[in-house]
Amino acid sequence: MVVGLGNPGEQYVGSRHNVGLEVVELLSRRHRAPLRKARELALAAEARLGAKRLTLAFPTTYYNDAGASVRQLCRRHGIEAPEALVVVHDELDLPPGKIRLKRGGGLAGNNGLKSIQAHLHHADFLRVRVGIGKPPGRGVDWVLGRPSKADRVELDVAVQRAADAVEKILADGVDAAMQVYNRDDL
Repeated sequence: MVVGLGNPGEQYVGSRHNVGLEVVELLSRRHRAPLRKARELALAAEARLGAKRLTLAFPTTYYNDAGASVRQLCRRHGIEAPEALVVVHDELDLPPGKIRLKRGGGLAGNNGLKSIQAHLHHADFLRVRVGIGKPPGRGVDWVLGRPSKADRVELDVAVQRAADAVEKILADGVDAAMQVYNRDDL
């Protein structure tokens, strides 16, 4: 299952905090699996990637409360193994447009990840981190704001690459995907 973090509502469309949602929306279009309202406080879709079944989801809770939806989605879709869950989210510690894959680890102050950890009782899920850069001022204003035109171009490329990375994880495993997408020359 691939979960893209973001905030619901028109006022957040295009914000830095919604790049996770943008990746899930792109995967939804690529695999002709439209996201629909689900009982689990989410928009969700079932897709196929080769022989593998894939659930795409966007929690319609706010970003910081995503864990309630993710727990329900995991239950409904039988996701028990940590590596069967990929969470796509924005990352302040990466420059705009950079992506990195990560298996478990710290939460770096990300309240959406903290919520998921609190509801799943672990933080061992896979992550696709999409860089949005450090804020010049308050972090809340930065993540909820829209990027500059130059940063938007970088983020659009990163959304494409993050979707490619998710597909690589599903096709070849997380270690192979990390070797490709965690290189410094990308």
